[in-house]
Amino acid sequence: MTEEIIRLLARHLPGYKIDAVKRLGEGQDNAAYEVNGELVVRQSKSDEAAGRGEAVRREAALLAAVGELSPVPVPQPVFLDEEAGVLAYGKLPGRPLNLHPVREPMRLAAPLGDFLSRLHAAPVERMEALVPRDIYPLSELLEEAEGHYREVEAHVSPAARRMVEDFFGGKLPAEPGVPAFCHNDLGAEHVLADAETSTVTGVIDWTDAAIADPAYDFALVFRDLGPEVFERTLAHYHGRLDDAGRARVLFYARCALLEDVAYGLCSADVRSYADAGLAHLERTFS
Repeated sequence: MTEEIIRLLARHLPGYKIDAVKRLGEGQDNAAYEVNGELVVRQSKSDEAAGRGEAVRREAALLAAVGELSPVPVPQPVFLDEEAGVLAYGKLPGRPLNLHPVREPMRLAAPLGDFLSRLHAAPVERMEALVPRDIYPLSELLEEAEGHYREVEAHVSPAARRMVEDFFGGKLPAEPGVPAFCHNDLGAEHVLADAETSTVTGVIDWTDAAIADPAYDFALVFRDLGPEVFERTLAHYHGRLDDAGRARVLFYARCALLEDVAYGLCSADVRSYADAGLAHLERTFS
């Protein structure tokens, strides 16, 4: 794979000297590489060439629009290769929160609240030309979550198991109301920060951006950064999240955590997802 990245760089950036290519890791949709400590090259894992090309075209257009909206830095494309499903952009400062926790997590709340305020206020009619709608009945999401749980049940402590199973037997929150433009995957791995100053330095990976329930963006803040940071983030939010929205935040956080644990246990390469999910399980389901 590294050889393919080098060939793509030679094609799109002739004369660019390559000193080092480092694999950064991968999620469910993409694998990422760092070149010379200054360039990030992301490649789609889709097996379909047409799907890869469409994905990178859409994301390049989306990043241009998001760059106008976001109060924090977002990636800006250097080149894209539709056939290979590759998008390259300048590396943003900071490190992902899942790899390098910050000294003062509460300092993340104000910039995250401002960031979500701007995103969720974007005109839906403009953004839905760039992203799909991603809203499903909560009953379907609960069914999927229970399937993930059954895959990982043996790894869950007896105390946590009782809390999770109580969740499955509980009442569903109200269905989402007005949708908004959302990052839709605002996990700790996609928020960059300076570990010493606890400053948000960027938000990456916009492949799942959608017109969706704004409560989902908050749910991943809750899942990965905890209820205190969530509450402080919400205090800096200029939109509206009512009691029903809060209930969905908790619902989505629990479903997403179980999905992460199941995904993380499928391969040693992504075991960190499972480790983080299991560590946060009791906090999220209590």
